Amino acid sequence: MKLQLVNEQVLKWKMNQSLMQSIQILQFSSIELMDYIKEVEKENPLIDEIQYQDDLTYYHSSADNNTAAGEINAKELNMYEQLKKQLFMLDIAEEIRPLVLFGIDSLNESGYLEVEMELWAEKCHSTINHVEQALLHIQSLEPAGIGARSLSECIRLQLDTSMHDPLFLEDLLENHLDWIAQEEIPTISSSYQLPESYISELLEEIKNCHPKPGQLLSTKQSSYIIPEASIFKESGKWVVTFFSWGSPTLQLNQDYKQLMDREKQTVDYLKNKWKQVEDLKKAISYRRNTLERVIQCIMEKQYLFFENGIHFLQPLTLKEIADYLDLHISTISRAISNKYVQTPNGVLPLNFFLQTGIQQKNGSKTSTFVIKRLITEFIDNENKQKPLSDKKLMDKLYQEHGIEIARRTIMKYRKQLNLPSSAKRKEN
Repeated sequence: MKLQLVNEQVLKWKMNQSLMQSIQILQFSSIELMDYIKEVEKENPLIDEIQYQDDLTYYHSSADNNTAAGEINAKELNMYEQLKKQLFMLDIAEEIRPLVLFGIDSLNESGYLEVEMELWAEKCHSTINHVEQALLHIQSLEPAGIGARSLSECIRLQLDTSMHDPLFLEDLLENHLDWIAQEEIPTISSSYQLPESYISELLEEIKNCHPKPGQLLSTKQSSYIIPEASIFKESGKWVVTFFSWGSPTLQLNQDYKQLMDREKQTVDYLKNKWKQVEDLKKAISYRRNTLERVIQCIMEKQYLFFENGIHFLQPLTLKEIADYLDLHISTISRAISNKYVQTPNGVLPLNFFLQTGIQQKNGSKTSTFVIKRLITEFIDNENKQKPLSDKKLMDKLYQEHGIEIARRTIMKYRKQLNLPSSAKRKEN
């Protein structure tokens, strides 16, 4: 009976080890996966060769030139250059852009903002209002968490805020990081009167947050980006093709089979190494299959964005993808972590396609990102002598884009964008 119990515990431990490896590899970017496999190869004599299929040897870069797969890492960009390269996707007012560039240059190597807002405004001969707008642009860059001023803000920027009460999140992160670190699920649950199951999922999300997001762009680590897949239009249809570097083939050294007849110690060693390779193969396959499903789902859900552009980005959450694919939300969170996809609009992080939405009066949902972008565009292009009121902004959204939302929602978003009221924007 005792022997059976021990065997069951050993089996459970081995299964947990295999599962943990699959979870770890799912979260790896392609670059991290390559590095991990190289490390395994160094200490596992059974791996004879790592093969990457050559079915796709190039991808279209944002600079409109073809880049060979072997040359992707030819030019290493530091964190600051990579962040500035993302700015082309943002609609930034002319007077705000210099502030954004100054703010990026003021980040430390971990991605945190070190300059005080008042000094930032003084150095750029600008206002606190404009500096706050610049900070919002910086905090919208990838990886999420960039531009944070504290660890709590860094975590909050990385969470899917549509799934959580913002006031609860802010209080928990600002005042009880110790509860989070010690995984005090019952304490948090009782203090905020929320289900333990919900708190458990939230802590799982927080575990996946990177405390130093700038390191993800460091030339000492992942100094360049390799997309997992390419989404493009072919024969009138949008298709997704996956690059081979995310699922290499591990060729085993057949000569080691001859050693299986040796002494028991050698046989046991080889069996362990053989199992290590088999578990690694399964983990790579699991990563590939999960990513294929997630990216295919994103392509289908964001079809209008690919077809018509940025103004058609749809609301989409981790939970929606998880429910659609019948997977746990933490699995989706790991799958999209630090992953990129090549599109006609450039190489985009998968997180870009996750957008919060607002319920319109007609029942449909519109991306909050799109609404805020349109409000910013309207105000940037308005007649400064006759600035648009919130009512006129509301009417303009409906008349030009069919977006029907309440005036108070316009006011709420305008304030979140740190845009003053029409009375304060008026110029004589």
